[in-house]
Amino acid sequence: MRTIAAALLGLALLAPPAMAEDFAFDPAELEGNQLAWGGYAEFKGEHSDLNQQGALRNLQLYREPRSTLDRVAAALQLDGRLTHGIAALKWVAKATAAQDDLAWYDNADLYEGFLSLKPNPNLVVDLGKKVFKWGKGYAWNPVAFIDRPKDPNDPEEALEGFIGAGFDAIRSLSGSPLQTVALTLVALPVWQGVNEEFGARGQVNLAAKLYFLLYDTDIDLIAYTGNSRSTRYGLDFSRNLTSSLELHGEVAHTPRQATQLLDGNSLLTTEVVADTSWLVGLRHLTESELTTIVEFYHNDDGYSEAEQNRFFALVDAGMAQYESTGATTLLGRAANVSQLYSRPQTGRNYLYARLSQKDPFDILYFSPGLTAIVNLDDQSWSVAPEMVYTGFTNWEARLRFNVVGGDSNSEYGEKLNRNKLELRLRYFF
Repeated sequence: MRTIAAALLGLALLAPPAMAEDFAFDPAELEGNQLAWGGYAEFKGEHSDLNQQGALRNLQLYREPRSTLDRVAAALQLDGRLTHGIAALKWVAKATAAQDDLAWYDNADLYEGFLSLKPNPNLVVDLGKKVFKWGKGYAWNPVAFIDRPKDPNDPEEALEGFIGAGFDAIRSLSGSPLQTVALTLVALPVWQGVNEEFGARGQVNLAAKLYFLLYDTDIDLIAYTGNSRSTRYGLDFSRNLTSSLELHGEVAHTPRQATQLLDGNSLLTTEVVADTSWLVGLRHLTESELTTIVEFYHNDDGYSEAEQNRFFALVDAGMAQYESTGATTLLGRAANVSQLYSRPQTGRNYLYARLSQKDPFDILYFSPGLTAIVNLDDQSWSVAPEMVYTGFTNWEARLRFNVVGGDSNSEYGEKLNRNKLELRLRYFF
């Protein structure tokens, strides 16, 4: 991978004269300063009816059993861009504070903060904390090797990036089915205090993305190598089949991936496997502005039904032990692995659908929507209808009701909440 990355970088820098003309430097670009900034202030109120028989509810609240949970939260997000000549400083920062029936939470993070150098439209160098947004999927991105995972219920929300250095070179062609070629190279260090959540420390990881616009189809070839995570390779594509219908997909392959799971004795073990995750989806827009997104996601990193059931059985055994003796040995063991088994989409196969309608029945500034996720292996599900109103200048109000269902020992059947009602108000500035 390092050899490939070095060769691609050399090709980009040691281009023939015809390509070099595209990289001409214009001193006029050094002139002038521009500052643009904005963001939003948010208030959110939530009421949840808890899943009385759910494994996650029992694990988290066995000392304080309750049937409901109320939460209020406030957030402030600031984003901006300061431009001077060929340099641009970009940032996204967010602070949140929340109080529920159990505790107070607060957090402040710099989601993005990086310097972007653009000597001409064909060359960009980025230094700092950035979200790269690799992948074509809407709800999931198997090929987003150097980004944090999205929340499928709010996939357009800002994500926190990682600190690194990126290089982008773009070449436009004419008179050929291959219209554009672009190369992205990223170096991502993991040191003490730097990107520690990414993986093992003391490493500098490399990632590369080669983009083609070929026959009006967007194609990315992606690779990652480094000792913080396993080496992996990916491909994604997107193509407009018609003016209103788009097809997209992704596939990611990891030749050797260490995965942790509970064995038959409820002990955590590590296995090394090869896995391939992939996604295919459609996005359609009608003349009446009804947007429909449908995606199928195969998650090879997920657990089978039998593997998930071992975790649920451990929680059940822990509750029985606690109720009969007061001991928490088994519940403590379950808590130690709960982050593995309670993360979003722990299964293997999912169907995602989102529908949103703009101004139905000529009701201006009103946009109802519906998001549904189905675990196709255990047939458990999540459905979230919502209403969004933007009729007041700079304000957005969203009312959403999320309900989950499924049999016992299914992913959504064992969730903490049975349903959740949420009101979110945002003021944009």
